[in-house]
Amino acid sequence: MSQFAISNIALTAFSHLHELPTLAELGFAGLEVAPSRVWQDTWHGLTPAMVTRYRHDVEAAGLEILGLHSLLFDQKDMGLFAESADRARVLDFMTHLSAICRDLGGKTLIWGAGRWRHGRSLADANAYAIDFFQELDARINTHGTCFCFEPLGPKDSDFLNSVIDAEKLVTALAVPSVGLHLDAKGIAENAEMTPEIAACAKPYLKHVHVNEPGLGILGSTDEIDHAGFAAILKNVGYEGFISIEQRMVDTTDALGPVRQSATYLKSVYGSNA
Repeated sequence: MSQFAISNIALTAFSHLHELPTLAELGFAGLEVAPSRVWQDTWHGLTPAMVTRYRHDVEAAGLEILGLHSLLFDQKDMGLFAESADRARVLDFMTHLSAICRDLGGKTLIWGAGRWRHGRSLADANAYAIDFFQELDARINTHGTCFCFEPLGPKDSDFLNSVIDAEKLVTALAVPSVGLHLDAKGIAENAEMTPEIAACAKPYLKHVHVNEPGLGILGSTDEIDHAGFAAILKNVGYEGFISIEQRMVDTTDALGPVRQSATYLKSVYGSNA
């Protein structure tokens, strides 16, 4: 049975430990971590002691860390299709994030942003991605983590917009360190919110985001058919976490909008939990 989670992007940046116990009280069992909401420097300034401390504080609040997302928020010069001179740096950073995920007790790393082809053909982009993730897998296959491709709308990426295309790439790679993620607004924007698409993703589906355009309060627009998405997830037998991806809506009251979303989440997705 699915459990509920929420991303820490809904919380106060760099200072949200006091907010975590309320999440557990609201029925959340998991926390998804955007590293740049926890640490000012997510790479060279991040020590093992800092990672261990954050994991301890999250678990002490009654939550489990699922993994990482928003991987490149503070590394905007990076991307999957980096220039050859930067490729090694991107591989190093992703290897580092995989280790951080492992040490936090997480499993999934959601790769959404940073997937612009920069003029590459789709065939060339697929070949490049296969080569990149094969090399990354060789580095992280002992971590027990999984990079999950997140199909997004054309405003956010021009590579792997389709669940079908993402599934083909994951199948071609055939390594446990690569999987699939479904994002409610992404598949809605791509007109892929169907049982057939979910069934295509099912063999590799590791994680799910429920969200709104603009990452506002869940259910605050009529652009996402959440009831339909809940039915699809139930139909394919998805039993992983259902995680809210919501920005910090109110800077004076971070938890108020979270409470609203938690109520909506339970009312719509509760039958899958």
